[in-house]
Amino acid sequence: QVQLVESGGGLVQPGGSLRLSCAASTSILSIYTMGWFRQAPGKQRELVASIAFGGNTNYADSVKGRFTISKDGAKKTLYLQMNNLKPEDTAVYYCNRGDRSFDWGRGTQVTVSS
Repeated sequence: QVQLVESGGGLVQPGGSLRLSCAASTSILSIYTMGWFRQAPGKQRELVASIAFGGNTNYADSVKGRFTISKDGAKKTLYLQMNNLKPEDTAVYYCNRGDRSFDWGRGTQVTVSS
């Protein structure tokens, strides 16, 4: 079974930046569409960005122009560069296959607050 480990979260002021990483236990990034998801307290988990095995990317309207998803197949790592962060970006961030079929990792907490 694929294991996913997210890291890179933290506390940042509005307008700040963070880069999240997702380390996969196997070489899956060149096979599957992968995504970054987030879940805020009291809300459903939502997809914020995805990257296809060929490299095409898609973003939720709420993060378009601010977040960038990328991957490094050799390192088996998925990234999410988050710029111009807003308080509403506060959530636990997870990575998974686009269809959410892998087991979820523990996620990484992102808190945007002054």
